Amino acid sequence: MPQTDVEASPASWRKSVTPYQWLVLFVAWLGWVFDSMDATIYAIVLHPALEELLRHAGGGGPVTDAMIGWYGGLILSIFLIGWAVGGVLFGVLADYFGRTKTLVATILIYAIFTGLAALSQDWWHLAICRFLTALGIGGEWAAGAAIVAEVWPEDKRTKAAGLLQSAWAAGFFLAAAMNLLLKGYGWRALFLVGIVPAFVAMLVRLWVKEPERWVQAQEHEKALGLAHKVRLPELFRAPLRRPTLAGSTLAFVAVFGLWGTGNWTPTLIGALPDMQGLSRTDIAGKVSYAIMLFNLGALPGYLSFGPLADRFGRRPVFALMCAGSLIMVPVTFFTPHAYAHVLLLLPILGFFSSGIFSGFPIYLPELYPTRLRATGAGFCFNAGRVLASAGPFLTGALVTALGSFGRAASAVALVYLLGLAVLPFAPETKGRPLPE
Repeated sequence: MPQTDVEASPASWRKSVTPYQWLVLFVAWLGWVFDSMDATIYAIVLHPALEELLRHAGGGGPVTDAMIGWYGGLILSIFLIGWAVGGVLFGVLADYFGRTKTLVATILIYAIFTGLAALSQDWWHLAICRFLTALGIGGEWAAGAAIVAEVWPEDKRTKAAGLLQSAWAAGFFLAAAMNLLLKGYGWRALFLVGIVPAFVAMLVRLWVKEPERWVQAQEHEKALGLAHKVRLPELFRAPLRRPTLAGSTLAFVAVFGLWGTGNWTPTLIGALPDMQGLSRTDIAGKVSYAIMLFNLGALPGYLSFGPLADRFGRRPVFALMCAGSLIMVPVTFFTPHAYAHVLLLLPILGFFSSGIFSGFPIYLPELYPTRLRATGAGFCFNAGRVLASAGPFLTGALVTALGSFGRAASAVALVYLLGLAVLPFAPETKGRPLPE
C-alpha cells in the first residue's frame, strides 16, 4: 500500500516537489518578507517619526504621548484602509490579468512609497505614503496566495501556505535587524531601506509564469463569453455567500486583534518602569529585541497551523488560535512590570495572534473556484480591514479613557470572542481539492 503524505517522512514530501514549485514559493515568500518588513517599519519608528513631524508642524512646541497616540492610531487606521482597498482591488485584477503581473505591480507600489515616506515633512505626508504603501501590501498577498495555491500539489498546499506565511515573521526580524543596524541614522533611513523589494519584482517578472489553472480558467471563460464579467457580486450569492461572510469575519478578527494590540508593543515597552531614564537609542534597541522574540514565537505558530489543520481540520485550529489570543493579549499587556516579563510573554502571544494568519492562505483559496480565487481570497482577507482600521485608532482612544495601554489592549482583545462565535458557521474544507 503506498505511503500517504501524512505518513511520509518530512524529507519525502519535499523531494516530490518540483524545482519550479519551490521557485514560485520562494518568490512569493520573498515578496511577503518585504511586505512584512515595510509594514513593520512604521511600528518601530512611530514614536520618533511622529515626535519630529509633530514638533515641526507645531513650530517646535512640546509633543505629548497623547498626541503621538492619537496621530499614530490615525495613520495606522489609514494604512489598514489602504491595505483593504489594495487587497480587494488587486485581487480582482489578479483574476482578470494574471497572478504574476499583479504580483510585480504590487511589489513595486509598496517598495516605492515606503521609500518616499522618508521625505515626509508633516504627519499627513506620512499618512499618504502609508496609504499608498498599503495598497501594494494588500494586493501582493492576494496574488501571492493564489499563485502558490494553484501551482503547488493539492496534498502539499497546507505546508506551502505555512511556509509562505512564515515570511511575515522573517520580515519582522529583518525590520528589527535594520533598526539595530541603522539606529544611529534616524527613522528616515529605515524607510529608505523599503525600496529594496523593487528588485524582487524583477525576479518575479523573469522567473514566474501564470499558473496553468488560471490560464485554463481564462480560456474557458472566453469560450463562454464571461471574460469581462464583473465578479465581486458573485461572492454574495449562493453558494458563496456563507464562506465569504465567515472568511471575512475571521480575517477581520485576526487583523483587528493584531493591529489593535501588537503594534503598540514598542510604546508599552517605553512605558515600563525599568525603561525610564534610558536614552531613545537604548529603548530602540530593547524594542528590536522584543519584536524579534514576538516573531520567534510567531514562527512555530505559522508553521504548525498547516499540519494541525490537516490533522484536525481548519475550524478547530482557528478556534485554538482565537482562544489563545483572547487569553494572552491581556496577560501580556496588563500584567508585566518589567522588561524581562514582557520578553517571556511575547513569544507565546506571537504564537497565537500571528499564527492564526497561516490559516488564511490555506483556507481562503479553498473556498472559491479558480476564476474567483484571488477575488474571493483578496476580499475576505482584506475587506474586514476597513472595520479593523478602527483597531489602532480605538486603542489610542481607549488609552485616554482607561488610563493605560494594558487596559486598552485587553479591551480590544475581546474581538476574539467574535471569531469563536462565527466558526460554527464556517465551511470545513479539510481533505477537499481546490474548486475548479
